[in-house]
Amino acid sequence: MSRSRLDRNPLPTNAHWFATTHWSVVVAASDQNSPKKVDALEKLCRAYWYPLYAFIRREGYHPQDAQDLTQGFFTRLLEKNYLAHMDRQKGRFRSFLLAALKHFLSDEQDKARAQKRGGGQALISLDEQTAEGRYRLEPADVMSAEKLFERRWALTLLEQARTRLRDEYVAAGKAEFYDQLRIMEAEEKKGTYAESAACLGTTESAIKSAVPRLRRRYAELVREEIAHTVNSPSEIDEEIRYLIAVISS
Repeated sequence: MSRSRLDRNPLPTNAHWFATTHWSVVVAASDQNSPKKVDALEKLCRAYWYPLYAFIRREGYHPQDAQDLTQGFFTRLLEKNYLAHMDRQKGRFRSFLLAALKHFLSDEQDKARAQKRGGGQALISLDEQTAEGRYRLEPADVMSAEKLFERRWALTLLEQARTRLRDEYVAAGKAEFYDQLRIMEAEEKKGTYAESAACLGTTESAIKSAVPRLRRRYAELVREEIAHTVNSPSEIDEEIRYLIAVISS
């Protein structure tokens, strides 16, 4: 996903629209017990738990301890008044989450084993096999824990956008159409427009027109996902530049 393509698909700047994004709901909630705030934070945590798990593993914790620490962190994060002293002017959820995790790990170093944390409450469901299976695919010891977190965060955000895009096509009864367009988008360029058109029973010109539409919609969804993790519209483009740099490095 190129920066120029993202820049051509600006999000609405309407204040009411942006006020409904997940992180904006979290930072704007004056009532620390607000169900809307807790729900928004849970959605963000469910989407971005793996970068945290990867960070903890790269810090040297064993798989079971890393899973328990991730659960314990979410339990602490979602407790009442945990966000009461957060600086609402520094609004990137990514930065806040990593700083909060580091503080949590520091606090937990001298406490009971990770299995005891969280009072047995698993607020965010983690699949241990999936988590560790993904981690084993990470480059071995060539990235710091911070760099691994940032890269996984960026890739997770893009995957969230891809999942939403496919869900839209599925809801419209066009799952096969989406899959063929993704083939055309692949770097390997497997297949041709004519082959995809024949497979879908449509024309080559229809496929050529559909591919740019898919790209535009994907760019829109990426920007929306980023909007969920920053505190104001003015931060979106800066975050895009940063995440592109992270993925490219």
